[in-house]
Amino acid sequence: MSTETTASVSTHILDTSVGRPAPGVAVRLFARPGRDAHWRTVGGSVTDADGRCKDLPAPPEGTTHVRLDFAVEAYFERFEKKQADAQQDAPANRDSGTTGAFFPEVTVTFTVAPGEHFHVPLLLTPFGYSVYRGS
Repeated sequence: MSTETTASVSTHILDTSVGRPAPGVAVRLFARPGRDAHWRTVGGSVTDADGRCKDLPAPPEGTTHVRLDFAVEAYFERFEKKQADAQQDAPANRDSGTTGAFFPEVTVTFTVAPGEHFHVPLLLTPFGYSVYRGS
């Protein structure tokens, strides 16, 4: 939760390739007190069944930049195995012959201000992603 001197951050992930939340994705939160400062690890979480991280720690006082690192490769590997088990005879949905995700990690960096809440949803597919400032 944000205070007068700190910001708060939340996120959720929607797998738009299947129209569902993306559970079980590890998310790490980093902060820095200026664009030239070094990143500091603040903490992390894992998305729940609804694709949400409800327990990300608040960035420390003085934070101006936040970075969220989403480890999506393991999610897509689990999803592909589940799909393959369910549809053993179905043709492959990719021509590249690769497994997992084209982007194994997604990093989102944004600015924050004290006293404000920042919700940053990640819309994810195996070959792309989009983010925005939510509410």
